[in-house]
Amino acid sequence: MKIATWNINSVRLRLPIVEAYLQANQPDVLCLQETKTQDAHFPAAALAEAGWSHQAFRGEKSYNGVAILSRHPIEDSGYDLWAGKEDCRHIWARINGVTVHNFYIPAGGDVPDREENPKFGHKLDFLDELTAYFQSTPPQKSVLVGDLNIAPLAEDVWSTKQLRNVVSHTDIERNKLLNLIETGGWDDAIRRLSGPDTVLYSWWSYRARDWLASNRGRRLDHIWVSQDLSENAVKFHIETQARGWEKPSDHVPLELTLSV
Repeated sequence: MKIATWNINSVRLRLPIVEAYLQANQPDVLCLQETKTQDAHFPAAALAEAGWSHQAFRGEKSYNGVAILSRHPIEDSGYDLWAGKEDCRHIWARINGVTVHNFYIPAGGDVPDREENPKFGHKLDFLDELTAYFQSTPPQKSVLVGDLNIAPLAEDVWSTKQLRNVVSHTDIERNKLLNLIETGGWDDAIRRLSGPDTVLYSWWSYRARDWLASNRGRRLDHIWVSQDLSENAVKFHIETQARGWEKPSDHVPLELTLSV
């Protein structure tokens, strides 16, 4: 069971590369974030025609939005609201007995101070609620994916020294995410399979003139598995070349294969 995640930064604008990725990589499940479209305008028919006819999605105009596309029947689906907002940042679906959680955690703005920047406070509150939820309801036979907007380790950024006070790699964010993994019952499967010293990126800024030459990336996108599925996570792949496709997202797809 190959599960992929991709912040697509507008599914309607980038539908051609989504379809190209699906045909080339053949994931069983693709989770999208930042779909940026209301449900009535989600390209459900085109994606079903491509072969991913089982779908769950939640969208809003111009912002946020999450979706789960599957080649296999969705047995159940739903969502939760987090940090006191009704934005579309979470959806889950049960597929082949595995519960897949798809999250788009707030980016947090530019200033890493919740008093000066309410967006940063929203991000921290979101992480706290998520941690408390999984501490009280430990995940079983579950996968958590998404754009979590945090690169927790030095090996997840191009320069841990230069990004230390930059939102997505500050100590408070990193520590909260690592605590969520440890106390929430999760295994950072891609990091474990890659080894602790491997540099991994999933995002490169649009601001770079040549993203490949500068290679100033961050691993903001993640796939975790519940502890009972740790041994089932057998391989991963990061589709780095997608950052160079026509009209690309600034994120690329990540894939994890489970032997279930």
